[in-house]
Amino acid sequence: MTDPTQALSFGAAAAAYDRFRPRYPEAALRWALDGLPVPGRVVDLGAGTGILTRGVLALGHDVTAVEPDPGMRAQLEAATVGTTAQDGSAESVPLPDGYADAVLVGQAYHWFDRERAHPEIARVLRSGGAFAPIWNLRDDRTPWVTELSRIAEIGDTVDHLLETVTDFGPAFGPPEWAEFAHTTTLTRDELLGMVRTRSHHLTATPERRAEVDRKLRDLLDTHPDLAGRDTLVLPYRTVAFRARRR
Repeated sequence: MTDPTQALSFGAAAAAYDRFRPRYPEAALRWALDGLPVPGRVVDLGAGTGILTRGVLALGHDVTAVEPDPGMRAQLEAATVGTTAQDGSAESVPLPDGYADAVLVGQAYHWFDRERAHPEIARVLRSGGAFAPIWNLRDDRTPWVTELSRIAEIGDTVDHLLETVTDFGPAFGPPEWAEFAHTTTLTRDELLGMVRTRSHHLTATPERRAEVDRKLRDLLDTHPDLAGRDTLVLPYRTVAFRARRR
């Protein structure tokens, strides 16, 4: 069951979230939307600050952003020219039946109440439309990234997603999945900024936040792959799922 405190913790750090969180590789977005018309009518559900919205707009689609957190909506609108985010959630989408060719979810599906969200997403989709949740996950096959995840208590993994994202309810066909590799280049301070946008950090005590910062700085100073570097390359595994509305 999701923790509502964590799920709605991001608004206070919306500007940092938008600055430091990774973008989605174009290949993953094209795969999620494969076979749909261009321009298609796409809903970005749990849109956050609009990182996914802007990626889909760049592919020529029309995007309706839906986000429950007012702080995140404000940042989305400030960073995404010409886009107004609608107040709504996966369990209550403020759109009519059959509205969308696709519903995409970036980094948010794990917060949904699936029993309520799946029928609502199906309602908003036209027959044959696509539902595609997508995640950017750090590539823990890289030793220093494994240590980063341990320190920051970042527990989401590709294996966990494949075990837990298995169907989207009776209104959808069986989901397919695909993986895409990409990287981001960060300064030391930008890496710290990214970690500070994680829900565990945002809801932690000041003492715990200081402890995580100290351990991360120690990792950056002492790990042989990082010591002495002003910038570092953080590898990601982007995992996308896709299912069609029956």
